[in-house]
Amino acid sequence: MQRKAYVPGAAACLAVLLAGCTGASGDGATSDDSNPGRPGVTTEAAEPGKYRTLPEPCGAVGEKALDSLLPGIEEIADERQREKAYAGEPTLAYDTDRKVGCRWKVESADATNHLFVNFERVVSYDNTVSDDSEAEQLFAEQVEGADLPEPVVSDSESAPDSASPSGAPSSGAPSSGEPNSGPSGASSAPSSSASADATPTGLQPRLLDDLGDEAFVDDELSSSGSTAKRRTVTVAFRTSNVMVTVEYAEQSATLGAVPDSEEMQDKARKLASQLADSLGG
Repeated sequence: MQRKAYVPGAAACLAVLLAGCTGASGDGATSDDSNPGRPGVTTEAAEPGKYRTLPEPCGAVGEKALDSLLPGIEEIADERQREKAYAGEPTLAYDTDRKVGCRWKVESADATNHLFVNFERVVSYDNTVSDDSEAEQLFAEQVEGADLPEPVVSDSESAPDSASPSGAPSSGAPSSGEPNSGPSGASSAPSSSASADATPTGLQPRLLDDLGDEAFVDDELSSSGSTAKRRTVTVAFRTSNVMVTVEYAEQSATLGAVPDSEEMQDKARKLASQLADSLGG
């Protein structure tokens, strides 16, 4: 039988077909993005966050701050118990580069005080979304969850509230009583009336503009029946891709006594400011 001759033209056609399948260009280069109708644009990865680690939470609060926030801690007679009180108790953490926290609790003759500090470093798993943008979204959800009252709109926005060191707008639910001429005086004297239990208008939960990239303060007074009043002040802020929460609570030992809102907010905000400075924010 006569063998069929090799046809060069068929080989050339085969080469063209193979070139079309592999996306070969005329100069022999190949491209993985030779999909018609889809430009070969390379998407740049979003910027990483400023922070790559978190501070040690129980060491982030100094002794002077603890002396102020936890009255009675200096008077603990037993030296070991006093050292333990200053040291705090770290919260359970599975990844200390992502989320850490610490708690303190001190009882005194006048009240029981609690302090909780939490740090969270946000990392975006989407290459097109930066760590900062992801943290901004999560903080917005935190603000929404706090359910802050609508800010009170005043005619003179340039006049800062005397009870707000930040000069932030005095926001909160409209007061049903007379305007406070001095919030500190309104909240310092214990009273059995319902108006004395309420947070003064100038100290209502609100956004803050002098802490980190964004921040807010929440203030809640709770009690059950005839039990002593417990006030919890929360200051939360975000700086770049780190979110920090300071939760400061006080429960009076005396029935009818109301923990002072202005004093507690001032202490919590001062600590939050110190933490922001320590982060370099």
